[in-house]
Amino acid sequence: MILNSTDKGASKAKGAAVEIAAILESRIQSGEVSPGEPLPTERALCEEFATSRPTVREALLLLQGRGYVSLETGRRPRASLPTLDGILSSAATHISSLLGDAESGAHLEQMRQFIEAAAARIAAGRATSIQLHQIKSALDRNQDAIDTDKFAESDIAFHRAIVTVVGNPIILKLHDMFVSSMLANRPARRSDGGSDGISYEEHLAIYEAIVAGDAMAAAELTDRHLMRSYRSRLSAGTRE
Repeated sequence: MILNSTDKGASKAKGAAVEIAAILESRIQSGEVSPGEPLPTERALCEEFATSRPTVREALLLLQGRGYVSLETGRRPRASLPTLDGILSSAATHISSLLGDAESGAHLEQMRQFIEAAAARIAAGRATSIQLHQIKSALDRNQDAIDTDKFAESDIAFHRAIVTVVGNPIILKLHDMFVSSMLANRPARRSDGGSDGISYEEHLAIYEAIVAGDAMAAAELTDRHLMRSYRSRLSAGTRE
């Protein structure tokens, strides 16, 4: 493919931004620039690298995406170090931008189903008495919230209590991100004709399987529960 002059200029600027980002990232990693310390001004960076402001800004955006720069309106960029939350949040944003809203939502539902079914299986095999108490407390709050605006929140809290048993902070963070994203994109709550009660009864069955130490039943019940819930929401959406 032959690039015209405009394409060549854009490609060159992109390459320069990548190189500048790599140099600044190296300085932060080595400690030459400490986390929290302001980076040089855009003007200073332009002079140092003999480039334009747009190129410098693109380099800073690249660094922000990697977690090495904090960008705030009205303040100079500050050095930072990548965190688990930052990396996963950035990844989630890219995934959402790559997929359509409907497709993205379906993938998130599938990921949630995979995580929670596996977590229920693990919880049935190794949940401590304290963890079982925490799951039961979440279940009780879920029952109290039936047919109220707090039901969805209590529903998520019940499943989260089970995922917590796994003891993996990355899995828990992914779960929280996926569920938060799904809830944010769901329509406002409306009367579901007893669906809260159905969900609670399914939660109760999952809890009882975990207490009984039946890992296979706990996973299968969770899988069926989440699939029924998802299909129910799809069906309700087609009727609106």
